[in-house]
Amino acid sequence: MKGIVIIVPCLVLLLLTACSSQKNMFVLLPDQDGKVGSIEVINDKGSSVANKPGECVSVAGSNSKPQAAPALNDAQVRATFAEALAIEPLQPQSFLLYFKTDSFELTNGSFELLQPILAAINKTQSTDVSVIGHTDTAGSKEYNFTLSTKRAQTVRDLLVKRGVDPVIIEVSSYGEADLLVPTADNVKEPKNRRVEVIIR
Repeated sequence: MKGIVIIVPCLVLLLLTACSSQKNMFVLLPDQDGKVGSIEVINDKGSSVANKPGECVSVAGSNSKPQAAPALNDAQVRATFAEALAIEPLQPQSFLLYFKTDSFELTNGSFELLQPILAAINKTQSTDVSVIGHTDTAGSKEYNFTLSTKRAQTVRDLLVKRGVDPVIIEVSSYGEADLLVPTADNVKEPKNRRVEVIIR
């Protein structure tokens, strides 16, 4: 179920709904990428669905069926839920760094991505950074697993050298098991020679 569900007490909603019997309000909001899923509010008396941005479902109490309520526009959402939106966690950010053939040396363009990665870590005050190594299918699976581990370790060391706390970095590798571009065996594919850095 995608989207954001926010529950607020009646007192916050009175100005918008003019309904003193409401106890809870569920509002569907897009995620940070603009995608919208749906929510279904269910209790013993029935259910109600919201599947468009700003649509609301109200529940007066445990003995009342969930009901559709007037939708909120963007301004009403921001005004009503400012505190909740301010502490909403950011979505993970992902960066792909590519490597030279049969090497754990970054390409020049990927080396330049280290600065935006550092900026993202600092901006989000991240405490969870994943560094995941990959290879193409050239070479044996055993060799590629070792190579992907060295690639991930190289990126980890570059980040630590630039001030990232090593405690927040988790290193893993897949070798050729998780190809970005599907290929047959023993194919040199530049986009598969990569490390993904995920910042949460």
